[in-house]
Amino acid sequence: MGVFKKEKIYPGQHNLQTIIQEFTQYLQNDGWKVQQKTEGNIAIIQAQKGGILRDIFAADRALQFSFEQTPEGLKVTVGIGKWVQNLAVTAVEAIIYLPLLAVDIPEMLWTQHVESKLMKELDRIVSST
Repeated sequence: MGVFKKEKIYPGQHNLQTIIQEFTQYLQNDGWKVQQKTEGNIAIIQAQKGGILRDIFAADRALQFSFEQTPEGLKVTVGIGKWVQNLAVTAVEAIIYLPLLAVDIPEMLWTQHVESKLMKELDRIVSST
């Protein structure tokens, strides 16, 4: 098993709150259970999708999108993290800097497929803000 993780930097300064709101809305409209939190120049979104995918994607796992506005631009890290209950009361830094979880091959293939679709939407949202 390996850790599935992808990082991308969007050059320049971006409106983090707008990006988080639009991306969260997109995920919810696509049938994802979503929780998000923003603190200063960092944010996190966790997303789960139930149904048939429950057999592949464990109930305690979620796609995790971490956002950090840096001098180089908006850094986005995507991977699989542990679903955190009550994210709204958890310090974002505690989640962002925790290592992402190791995943098995079927879950990694499914996640790469989903992550690719979601990253394309995130690219669109960031470029429009």
